[in-house]
Amino acid sequence: MFKKFLPVILICLFSFGSSVFAEEAEHKAAEFDLSEVLVHHLMDHPEFPFNIGGRRVYVGDPLFDPENPAIFDDHTAGRKFHYIGGFDLHITKRVAMMWVVTFFLFIIFIPAARLIAKNPYRIQSKFTSFVEVLVSFIKKDVADQNMHGHGHAYYHYLLSLFFFVLFCNLFGIIPPLGELPYMFSSTAGHHETPFLAKIWSGITVTGDVSVTMTLAIFTLLMIYGTGFSYQGFKFILNSVPNGVPILLFPLMWPLEFIVSPCAKAFALTIRLLANMTAGHVIILALLGFIFEFKSAYIVPVSVAGAGAIYVLEIFVAFLQAFIFTLLTSIFVGSSMHRH
Repeated sequence: MFKKFLPVILICLFSFGSSVFAEEAEHKAAEFDLSEVLVHHLMDHPEFPFNIGGRRVYVGDPLFDPENPAIFDDHTAGRKFHYIGGFDLHITKRVAMMWVVTFFLFIIFIPAARLIAKNPYRIQSKFTSFVEVLVSFIKKDVADQNMHGHGHAYYHYLLSLFFFVLFCNLFGIIPPLGELPYMFSSTAGHHETPFLAKIWSGITVTGDVSVTMTLAIFTLLMIYGTGFSYQGFKFILNSVPNGVPILLFPLMWPLEFIVSPCAKAFALTIRLLANMTAGHVIILALLGFIFEFKSAYIVPVSVAGAGAIYVLEIFVAFLQAFIFTLLTSIFVGSSMHRH
């Protein structure tokens, strides 16, 4: 099984290495800085300009700021520019990757659903069988088990959540293959980013706190919404567990009604963010050691270590999607009834 995926893993590691190589080539005159490489590959950056109400400022204009993080190329004028004023809604690398994830979710699951709907009792293909296994697992072993038999109303959200996080995690370990043609080019590190690499930047969407926090806020809102839906306004008082002495009630209520749900959302945010960022940091660091130490002896160690972490990242991608969905179902299910 591993041998089937070995070529893919090697190609991805090669592309990761090419990205580090390009970064090193860009700073040939200066000493290689591994921290700069990590920041360059892990941080978000605007790729496509979109501003409402502002005006463009080109190079040479007194108002042009070379330190502005959102500088773009105007191919018509042949100059760089950025916006001043207005409302910036620039399309960043992570936003573009989320669009890619959404596109693939549509083209994969809509045909699968149509094939399954033709005859639900027939095995259409290995592909549809795999989709059915995942869907059935989320419905029966995640939603129903943790929502006391009331999970049917939450199937759509939990399935969307699981597959969105899963695809974001998996696509994040596929590096920007559009950069490969420039690896050994004399313009490595100085060429304009190819359009394909802008769309598929290889950045992990779930490695951004704004994404994981947004997903966690959805869970937080569902906790309160489900609590009021199933318990009515009694949920405000029922958030405190049964049997708590009346004297402790003023202390326990803010902890259980406010602090506890917020802490759950915070835990969801940090857990997914940290796990999906850590693997990329380790892979880039291991490959960066080759350029840092400039020794042939470190190459096999770095490549073998990065390959092992890469395989682990594939497992972590599935695991973290499952854990985020599982904890969401547990947290929401716990607000349905008083404990």
